Amino acid sequence: MVRSEFVRRLVLNSICDDFENVDQTILRDVAEAGAKCGWTIERSEVVEALTNLVEEGLAKAYVLAGTGSDPFSGELDGMPPMDVVEEDFKTYFYITKKGMEVHLSDDPSWPLDDEGKPS
Repeated sequence: MVRSEFVRRLVLNSICDDFENVDQTILRDVAEAGAKCGWTIERSEVVEALTNLVEEGLAKAYVLAGTGSDPFSGELDGMPPMDVVEEDFKTYFYITKKGMEVHLSDDPSWPLDDEGKPS
């Protein structure tokens, strides 16, 4: 599996069950999984993967505000600028139905086992 595709799959996995922020959760999750395979994954790679996922309709970006509000009401049109580390954690990402289909597909080249260890 090509490195960029591996990072995309890790990012998709990170956003498959909840809204997640790059600097709060996604980068940490992806970097930890990459380290298990001996790779150092940078924030820029995660942002690039998210950009591609959003462009392909596999993920969507949101601005979440307050509690109790409908999280889907803050959907953004496309990928927001992510050049600077977010300190206020306002931009979140979530998998789409199409993204979930890709995520659940049986990919024989996936390099991690069910426990997240290199296979």
